Amino acid sequence: MVGIILATHGEFAEGILQSGTMIFGEQENVKAITLMPSEGPEDLKAKMEAAIASFDNQDEVLFLVDLWGGTPFNQANGLYEQHKDKWAIVAGLNLPMLIEAFSSRFTMESAHEIAAAIQAPAKEGVRVKPEELQPQEAVTEQGPAEITAVGDGKIEFVLARVDSRLLHGQVATAWTKSTHPTRIIVVSDAVSKDDLRKKLIEQAAPPGVKANVIPVSKMIEISKDPRFGNTKALLLFENPQDVLRAIEGGVEIEQVNVGSMAHSVGKVVVSKVLSMGEDDVEAFEKLKEKGVKFDVRKVPNDSSANMEDILKKAKAELKAK
Repeated sequence: MVGIILATHGEFAEGILQSGTMIFGEQENVKAITLMPSEGPEDLKAKMEAAIASFDNQDEVLFLVDLWGGTPFNQANGLYEQHKDKWAIVAGLNLPMLIEAFSSRFTMESAHEIAAAIQAPAKEGVRVKPEELQPQEAVTEQGPAEITAVGDGKIEFVLARVDSRLLHGQVATAWTKSTHPTRIIVVSDAVSKDDLRKKLIEQAAPPGVKANVIPVSKMIEISKDPRFGNTKALLLFENPQDVLRAIEGGVEIEQVNVGSMAHSVGKVVVSKVLSMGEDDVEAFEKLKEKGVKFDVRKVPNDSSANMEDILKKAKAELKAK
């Protein structure tokens, strides 16, 4: 496992490590190094060397420091010079960066990989209220720059999920970590007209992943636009009817993850997290006729339930009402 050193002026390193641990749990091979007012560069260097000596793997070390050019950076850089092929330094330490570093250690085995992966979440974590103060993407005098098509010019759908809750904790953490999208797209006519819900969804996106809310018609349009060919999209639908409309409009979805469908008037409960009405059953059966596969589970670690059995139960319960 990659060893991580948090090096800062004052007690910032210890405080952010405590915060990261509260959110992500206790971490091995992570050390907080502080430069106190009474200490000098050599004191800091000695602390870093002692921390590195305590790591299980001293070949892969990542330094996360507060300021580029500050004393913690300079001392880390002096040690790094002898290990450029394996070690890495990232300045501008913040909590989104640290959490992403902790998460990345599960799938990445080198400091260079993690250093590259954590920069975007660190920048994305800096947001402003009111939103009009947030810097906008640069545009030319002629308008936004054209996006060059990549590959076959088609969006890659890493997950298409039916979830009446749309973007929430399970999606923002488990499913994004499992599928690695570059963009979360909530496809809903109703939500796209609700400015408050749109803002809440956009703000709920995990660091490093943008979230957008668009109507079904816009999703159909985007799916055919070659400028979005470099996008890995996680699609979220409130109901199967919207999925059916999207597919009938040309969106190439081969499999649908059925996660959560809330109960309401006219629906029957078919599992702990799924309730269906007659229109839901009809939509799912039409999707099946089109060759769409179903993956029925809340989170990646769950076993997939049998959609045939679920639909049979729903039809029986609806008939008995």
